[in-house]
Amino acid sequence: MIKGFKEFIMRGNVMELAIAVVIGTAFGSVVTSVTKGVIQPLIASVGSAKVGGLNFEIRPKVDDNATLVDLNGVLTSLLNFLIVAAVVYFLVVVPMNALMERRRRGEEPEPTTPAEDILLLQEIRDLLRDRPMQQGPQS
Repeated sequence: MIKGFKEFIMRGNVMELAIAVVIGTAFGSVVTSVTKGVIQPLIASVGSAKVGGLNFEIRPKVDDNATLVDLNGVLTSLLNFLIVAAVVYFLVVVPMNALMERRRRGEEPEPTTPAEDILLLQEIRDLLRDRPMQQGPQS
C-alpha cells in the first residue's frame, strides 16, 4: 500500500496539483500579511503624501476614490506572487527535480513492477473480459 501511494505521489500531475494547492492556500495568507503589513507601507511612503505613495487620482475633485489608481496595491500583489512562487519553487520544485535526477542516474530505485499475484489476477481479468458472452442459461 505504501509503495502504491509513493507511485501515486510521484506522478507529475499530482505534484502540479499539490503545488497549486500550496500556492493558493498555505503560503497565500502568510505572504499577504507580510506584504500588506511591511511592504505596502514602505511603498506607500514613497511618492505623494496627499494621495498615498505611488497612487494617483485621475480626477482629483472626486472624494470617493472612484478615480484613484492604486499602484501600491498592484506592486504589493506582484511582490506577494513572487514571494509565494519563490518559496514553492525552492521548497517543492527543486527537491522534486533533485529526486527525479537521482532516479535517472540510478541512485534512487524506480518503482517496481506489480507482484506476480497481481500480474496473474490482471491476466485472469483480461481473459474473462475477452471471452465471448453466452446467451441465457445452459440446459
